[in-house]
Amino acid sequence: MTNKTILITGAAGGIGRATVNLFSSHGWQVIGVDRNNFGNHFPENGLFIQSDIARPEDMETIFEKAKGFTKSLDALVNNAALQVAKPLIETTVEEWDAVMAANLRSVFISVKLAYPLLKSGNGGAIVNVSSVHAVQTSANIAAYAASKGGLLALTRAMAIEFAPDNIRVNAILPGAVDTPMLRAGLSRGHVGSGNMQERLDNLAKKTVNGKVGTPEEIAKAIYFLADNEQSSFMTGQAMIVDGGATARLSTE
Repeated sequence: MTNKTILITGAAGGIGRATVNLFSSHGWQVIGVDRNNFGNHFPENGLFIQSDIARPEDMETIFEKAKGFTKSLDALVNNAALQVAKPLIETTVEEWDAVMAANLRSVFISVKLAYPLLKSGNGGAIVNVSSVHAVQTSANIAAYAASKGGLLALTRAMAIEFAPDNIRVNAILPGAVDTPMLRAGLSRGHVGSGNMQERLDNLAKKTVNGKVGTPEEIAKAIYFLADNEQSSFMTGQAMIVDGGATARLSTE
């Protein structure tokens, strides 16, 4: 068991919830943030903050509460995200800005506010949850892809700046993972127009290992990047966890 503390945004979603549960099971004290309610099963020794990371003023409040709960952070997982799935020419400026605020600007702000807590604990780890859409994308998801690509560049920049403080910064790029966001995005029609299970099955066929990932599988990869005993020599890197989907030529 450990006495480490982690802050996870998007804690009530598919990947976020699995990540909360995994770190808690390993003895970490968890601070969870989400604009939606987590429910009745948040770890008893943790702190859940219902708030919107897309609002800078809310971020200030989040970290004031975090400072009241802990004197230091060992890890920060920037997982919260917003996806708009529609053609670029139909995407409004307001929708574009909302995606950038939730997926990119929020990370910039959260890292600035988390920095003193990470530094006071003699370093730690930041894990930014990007997406395979940062490196290989498809039609009708441009704003999301752009935000996740920007997150990779920000990850590298932060890794360089924070290395003297013993703060490692890496990104994880999940592929097709069975989450509410993925299911909502399947309405784009890129995996057929059958029922949800048929669409999930069609999506699974596009991966090398023939399946859609689970939130628990992504949580384990996040744990690896956040745990200094396992990934101490990694920083500034993008780790793809996608069932091999990006390994296959699109023309095959």
